[in-house]
Amino acid sequence: MADQLGQLLMTGVPGPVLDAQTAATFRRIQPGAFILFGRNIQTPSQLRKLCDDLRDVSDTPPIITIDQEGGRVSRLKLIGNEPPNANQLRDKDDAALITAHGRITGGLLRMFGFNLDLCPVLDISFDDEADNSLRGRCYGNDAAHVIRNATLFNDALRAAGALSCGKHFPGYSRCPADAHHELPTVPFSRADLDANELAVFMHFASPSSPSPVDSMMIGHAFYPSLDDTGVPTSLSRRVITDILRGELGFRGLVMTDDLDMGAILNPYGTGDSGMEQVIHRAITAGNDLAMICHRVEMVEKAHGYLAGVAQPELDRALANMAAFKAKLSPPEPWDEAEFIRRDAEVLKLRIDTLGAERGAERSPEDGKRSPVEVY
Repeated sequence: MADQLGQLLMTGVPGPVLDAQTAATFRRIQPGAFILFGRNIQTPSQLRKLCDDLRDVSDTPPIITIDQEGGRVSRLKLIGNEPPNANQLRDKDDAALITAHGRITGGLLRMFGFNLDLCPVLDISFDDEADNSLRGRCYGNDAAHVIRNATLFNDALRAAGALSCGKHFPGYSRCPADAHHELPTVPFSRADLDANELAVFMHFASPSSPSPVDSMMIGHAFYPSLDDTGVPTSLSRRVITDILRGELGFRGLVMTDDLDMGAILNPYGTGDSGMEQVIHRAITAGNDLAMICHRVEMVEKAHGYLAGVAQPELDRALANMAAFKAKLSPPEPWDEAEFIRRDAEVLKLRIDTLGAERGAERSPEDGKRSPVEVY
């Protein structure tokens, strides 16, 4: 069992090259998933090699994922064009363009060796200017609008061979603060949530959904009407096992949002004892995958802490990981010219969405690494 426990961890990678020490650590603990950020991206061919190297150190084909949404949350804009964001596609209100975005995104990711995209965002934008990390990232201002548009993207992405992840259950939509920095409290009643945030997630989580997501990311927030114990949603058995799995019927892979975010580090601390408690809580709550994006040095310790989780919870999580991995698509052959062609499709999509003048302009952040990467 010990040699399988790494399958329950998603880890970041320190830089653009897989150094010998990190490679040795990954070979030893065998993480089930890798997530890449701007720090990992320099050139198209370098990025493909990094993904190939991560597969080479893995005994079981790994999940290799990235946040490629559109707008500011688009890692690939560092080596190509920036796609329009969800708000811009929402405002254009053209189903064909949202479908094209999903198709183009899936094709680009497959070229680099990614097999999972951490989107679509299923949050509702009640306020486009709210300071809760969602600015520009939401497909609608109400549940029906989000369902319509996110379905178009989700279906096209999956048809292109990339698996999808709905986020951030049960919603950052009305968080009064950014979970990257602190744990927000969402005080609305269960009836209110059922009519809004949970209505969206129900659509994509239900076993009978015509457009299911393959995985679900659990956000870090405190929802008193869902679990009044003060535990963040990402560590709450009531939220994940009872509501997402039980009431909504979700059968796909479940992962935490990044456990390196302030919403978790502030209440539980940055030391070993805090990490041990968080890892135990994450898997026991019903997550199948614990995400550690930035403190890569903690991943090996997290691997050790997994041995203290009850065996039935480990068995459940490992079975769900294996079922998810059975759906992974292999990377497409690398072809620089084909990448250039597909990247040109991104620019065309941007122009078609924003207009010729605005679409041809590079965003102020286009091609730049952000000091704080939102996900």
